[in-house]
Amino acid sequence: MILDFYFARRFAWSFLLIGAVFLSMIMLIDVFEQVRRFGDSDVNYGQMLGLTLLNTPGAIKDILPLLMILSTVVLFVGLARSSELVVLRATGRSGIRALLAPAVVAFLIGVLAVTTLNPIVAATSNRYQQLSETYRNGGPSALSLSREGLWLRQGSAKGQAVIHANGYTNADPLTLEDVTIISYAPGGGPVQRINAGSALLGNGEWILGDAKVWSLAAGVNPETTAERHDRMTFSTTLTEDRIRDTLGRPTGISVYDLPGTIRALRQAGFSTRRHEVWYQVELARPLFLLAMVLVGAAFTMRHTRFGGTGISVLIAVLLGFALYFVRNFAQILGENGQIPVALAAWGPPVASILLTLGLLLHAEDG
Repeated sequence: MILDFYFARRFAWSFLLIGAVFLSMIMLIDVFEQVRRFGDSDVNYGQMLGLTLLNTPGAIKDILPLLMILSTVVLFVGLARSSELVVLRATGRSGIRALLAPAVVAFLIGVLAVTTLNPIVAATSNRYQQLSETYRNGGPSALSLSREGLWLRQGSAKGQAVIHANGYTNADPLTLEDVTIISYAPGGGPVQRINAGSALLGNGEWILGDAKVWSLAAGVNPETTAERHDRMTFSTTLTEDRIRDTLGRPTGISVYDLPGTIRALRQAGFSTRRHEVWYQVELARPLFLLAMVLVGAAFTMRHTRFGGTGISVLIAVLLGFALYFVRNFAQILGENGQIPVALAAWGPPVASILLTLGLLLHAEDG
């Protein structure tokens, strides 16, 4: 047990040290990216730093697999150079026994990533989107899918507008159906309502068909001043890429809220496959991080006197990247409906664990 705590502590310190180095580099790069994006606007350096900090939790979650495999490499290369693995095997223990503590630590980090880091990333990514839209367009934009339909909010220096649609056609160009638009004055109340049969997203504008416009200005009878238009335009700061990305983007939803969101979208008649795949991928994250530890150990649990340590480390890192690519590829196939959801989410980590266990057993027991 003491030996297990020793290996777990060394693995945890390696993880924290490598994580601090990578996080510093990522934050530095992100600061320059925010300066590039908002350098021409009235955004000060404090606000840019705030945007970088909001991006930090998402960056940590994205690099967790890389941190796992590098931490494992650092741990076992260090143990091999100090001959601690030789002493361990001389006591009659298998080298795989030394892998138990790091594997448990990696699995616990994965559980924390799902239960704690995931909600933080969801909250910070949504806040980042709101602030970046506010800094760029003078007001936040928001998109939401629920059983009541599709809700959008766009903002500019001229004011805010809330758009509701009972459905949408995910074609090119994007078209909303049965649309209601409420316009608000800057810092004030509603000034206009528009009902339209359809709204087609053009270049910086909504092209509305079969529209009726009511003025909500004070002292005006809305119905008597209402106007009908077979075709009219309504300016927007939203883009088609932004809307399409958000319609199917489950990353801004906490893992605790995903089941309810999936049920609500299914009841509203919207596709939930992307959300289902993402939910299962998040649940499988601890197993995938465990697989990264096994990959790193499979090529570095050998004595340095055999040589080829650099090649072994390179192979371990490349195999880790390959498994990461396979997982992402399987996730895409699952989102497109080409393979079942469970296979897309759980297949790659389970296959990775079985593959690396086979390599470890062959290396230890022949």
